[in-house]
Amino acid sequence: MSCGGTAWRGAAHNGRMSIPSSPALPAAGAGSAQQLALFAGLVTVVVWGANFAVQKALFVVLPPSGFLFVRYLVMPACAAALLLVVTRGRWLHLPRADAWRLAGLGVVAHGLHVGLVTYGIHWSTAFSSALILACGPVFTLLILHVARIERLTRGQVLGVALACAGVLVFLSDKLLGRQWAATGGDLVLLFSASLFSYYTVMTKPLIQRHGGVAVMAYATLAGSVPVVLVSAWPASQAPWAAMGAVHWFLLLWASFVSAFLGWLVWGWVNERRGVGRTAPLMYLMPLVAGLGAWVFTGERFGAVKLFGAAVTLAGVAWAQIASSGPPREAPAQVD
Repeated sequence: MSCGGTAWRGAAHNGRMSIPSSPALPAAGAGSAQQLALFAGLVTVVVWGANFAVQKALFVVLPPSGFLFVRYLVMPACAAALLLVVTRGRWLHLPRADAWRLAGLGVVAHGLHVGLVTYGIHWSTAFSSALILACGPVFTLLILHVARIERLTRGQVLGVALACAGVLVFLSDKLLGRQWAATGGDLVLLFSASLFSYYTVMTKPLIQRHGGVAVMAYATLAGSVPVVLVSAWPASQAPWAAMGAVHWFLLLWASFVSAFLGWLVWGWVNERRGVGRTAPLMYLMPLVAGLGAWVFTGERFGAVKLFGAAVTLAGVAWAQIASSGPPREAPAQVD
């Protein structure tokens, strides 16, 4: 992927989307490109981290159903437009079996994962939401192990156990305080994180065959249909008249800037910096979300919660670092 003056470029060869490799750059130019990619990656992580507080602020006025309805009017249009740009105006037709498989995975990723994440954020807090969703790589490892695609190493098992223990510590204040709504929101987020991990694993061979843009476009178009249908009636009852200019800006930010543009930039950063050097940036997202929640929503954290968050992130990092194979792609969340 590339952005800026060159935008997204691609070509369809034998039904598969391919993005031309970037030409070799002089040493000085390569260094500047790496710095730009690092800066873009950091900005993207900040945007994604801040988006948790943005959604919490938006949900004060607009219910999650209204947010989902608008988002899934915007996202499929953007996805289809991007695919047409990459294919130079020619719609890429996938084999029927792959198209149907992507339709099902699109419902999982958008209809279930994004829908549950949206309501989970509404019920829980911004910091809790970001921290729990950061556990996604743990679920990916477990799914790969259950599917017998990869075997867990001893270090990965220890990392998974540490992450699980950290989540329990992190949630302990809500469990002991019988804050069932917030606890339920956290459990919904945990389940939704596992759904995205399933989507990540199942779409890998499809991405290898058809390219990431085609997979994203088909999955988004298919997954948008049930979301729009289910949320249309509740959205029609939402208090749209109470939406001020700031709320409309937050809605556009969360629906387009964070979700769509963030995905594009993250893919470009992965291409420029490489997966292994990009993935660690994701561990900054819960920190950004926590800071944003503290500043903008008044969320407060005790020592136990901060300790649990640190243990959880350490476990997730350990589970990934302990892999015996090459680093996995650091996927952009579809939420």
